[in-house]
Amino acid sequence: MAGHSIPHFQNSAGHAAISIGVKEFMCVGANPPFDHPHVFLDLGDDNEKVCPYCSTLYRYDPSLPAEVTVPEGCIYVDRAA
Repeated sequence: MAGHSIPHFQNSAGHAAISIGVKEFMCVGANPPFDHPHVFLDLGDDNEKVCPYCSTLYRYDPSLPAEVTVPEGCIYVDRAA
């Protein structure tokens, strides 16, 4: 994904699973100050992956654009930037 920004997702609401439209992304856990180390996850040939820090299950849905999650509101926005 050279030349592209990597989407970041958060799970402050504690959803069991989040559907996303990308296969490479960062999980930050909950929003700061309750975040975990920002970890890069790559689904590769798989369609699901569990974050090793927060245990959020991410499911790939090719019908979703990169900036949309189901449930809504799981895109991480760095307000400090």
